[in-house]
Amino acid sequence: MATRSVRAEEIERELESLLTRETFPPPEEFRRRALIRDDTPWREAQADPVAWWERQARALLDWSEPWQRALDDSNPPFYRWFVGGRLNACENALDRHVRAGRGDRVAFYWRGEEGEERQVTYAQLLHDAERLATVLRERGIGPGDVVGIYLPMIPEVVVAMLACSRIGAPHNVVFGGFSVEALRDRLHFSEAKALICVDGARRKGKTVAVKAAVDRILDELPSLGTVICVRHTGEGAPMRRGRDIWWHEALAGAGPTPPEPLDAEHPLFVLYTSGSTAKPKGVLHTTGGYLTGVAWTQRHVFDLHDDDVYWCTADVGWVTGHSYIVYGPLVCGATSVMYEGAPDYPDKDIWWEICERYGVTIFYTAPTAIRTCIKWGVEYPLRHDLSSLRLLGSVGEPINPKAWLWYWRVIGGGRCPIVDTWWQTETGHILISPLPGVTTLKPGSATRPLPGVDAAVVDDAGREVAPGEQGYLVLRRPWPGMLRTLYKDPDRFVETYFSRFGRETYFVGDAARLDEDGYFWVVGRVDDVVNVSGHRLSTAEVESAIVAHPKVAEAAVIGQADERTGQAICAFVTVEAGVEPDERLAEEIRQGVAERIGKLARPARIIWANELPKTRSGKIMRRLLRDIAEGRALGDVTTLRDPEVIAQLETKVRELQAAEE
Repeated sequence: MATRSVRAEEIERELESLLTRETFPPPEEFRRRALIRDDTPWREAQADPVAWWERQARALLDWSEPWQRALDDSNPPFYRWFVGGRLNACENALDRHVRAGRGDRVAFYWRGEEGEERQVTYAQLLHDAERLATVLRERGIGPGDVVGIYLPMIPEVVVAMLACSRIGAPHNVVFGGFSVEALRDRLHFSEAKALICVDGARRKGKTVAVKAAVDRILDELPSLGTVICVRHTGEGAPMRRGRDIWWHEALAGAGPTPPEPLDAEHPLFVLYTSGSTAKPKGVLHTTGGYLTGVAWTQRHVFDLHDDDVYWCTADVGWVTGHSYIVYGPLVCGATSVMYEGAPDYPDKDIWWEICERYGVTIFYTAPTAIRTCIKWGVEYPLRHDLSSLRLLGSVGEPINPKAWLWYWRVIGGGRCPIVDTWWQTETGHILISPLPGVTTLKPGSATRPLPGVDAAVVDDAGREVAPGEQGYLVLRRPWPGMLRTLYKDPDRFVETYFSRFGRETYFVGDAARLDEDGYFWVVGRVDDVVNVSGHRLSTAEVESAIVAHPKVAEAAVIGQADERTGQAICAFVTVEAGVEPDERLAEEIRQGVAERIGKLARPARIIWANELPKTRSGKIMRRLLRDIAEGRALGDVTTLRDPEVIAQLETKVRELQAAEE
């Protein structure tokens, strides 16, 4: 933009002054209407956590048969919840709402990237899920058979997941931005018998022929006998007789299939997480416990009311989409927004245009997205009326205080509590988070464990550390939504999560600390620590100190081998739009880090980056930055969003090294 508004400049001055504010209690207007307004859930859960979870399962879900035992903990870490109980995920997400006369309620306001719009009701979702379930059954798919799903953000992806759950076929959703080689590996590992894909997908005005690309790998998958293709872009697709069928043709000739009552421990889905060298881990979630956890957190962490319009900006290909686009909102009967496109197409205000158009009240996104919006400038959200928003959420990685405050002030107008949620693919749902009507917020802290969750920060010996000390985040009690195993790899499950501190303590893999108020500050993965002259420094804390500079938009910090100090801090820094980075700015950044953390934390090297390497879900790939900085061959890059970023950074590193020599 050629000129900046006076209001934008005032907001930025206000944000600088807000950096000194440490706590944000719930606004009184919000608290008065909140579903939870005191500490009763924590007290009840602490008295008897298993009984507390039982009450939530009964209150939130419909069961066709009751359970005989709430928790079987006889063989840790292979816990079982609601043993003997039977239910169906699709029925809880759709059928029961339609039976209750809410079939005309909008489940999704869908927006295509070219401005197309659809209002999809609960009755429409049920109609299609019933018929797709019939099609799958007629193709020989039954309980326990894995179905791969490779679709963009269109309503059909929700139908596909729920149709699978209706007949007990675990779904294996693969993010639509992954290559077909990554798809092949995941379908091979899960031995999928069917695949639901799309003719083509769109991104920023371009169309990619998906089905044609998928055909290249299908002959390498002997277990896969059925491909169902959604016609989305209308460009056609090669179809093999006997194996391939069009979605619309198959559903047109199918009748309804009733939901299959399934054991609470029946597998609901497999979701693969990428590894740096080893094969991806197939996280397995089951039905009863997972639905209990996502339903409770959807309703209470987001303070979900009947008149809310909720929008989670994640992709269904990630666990956030599974839990907080599909199962959580639909089980709770919510109205949501689903958007197909990128956050900067056709312009950088598209998210805020959508919030204004649909009257979004609850908005849930990632810190990476927030930092990108900061870089673009406040002018874009200021174009739109965001007064409908009443609650904001953050997910995916720790959010630094500067980004938290920008989100709170610019997007939330200073009136919306922020639920900074900590959880993982493996945990199934949110475990550490504020409850917005109760919790006083601290920018950058996920605050406290939710009711029924026992989290702690421990040292190498498993002893709790003192307030302020950094240690390992662990979970010391089973919770219903936890992963049950790694698909067909139970030994790796135990070794990965339950070997470091024993078979009854889940090792998260994150470093964290507690403050004097018992608030958790998750500072990143355990390996995101730099050891400078024997001092262990969190990369996330250094990054927060760097981005506190008003001219910095984003930063990623790594430890680089150094003969003198063991490791030295290397920072990749992206500046705000319109800023020209130079040595003076670099010195200001170093001085700011020294003031906030200490001189030891000052970056030895600052590399100016136009963009940082990120996964398609928006997480910064610090592993690749370490490889680039030290000249190593790159590992797994299947999740990288823009490969060109790597080449640009490699060039900058070589130039810096040449200048230093």
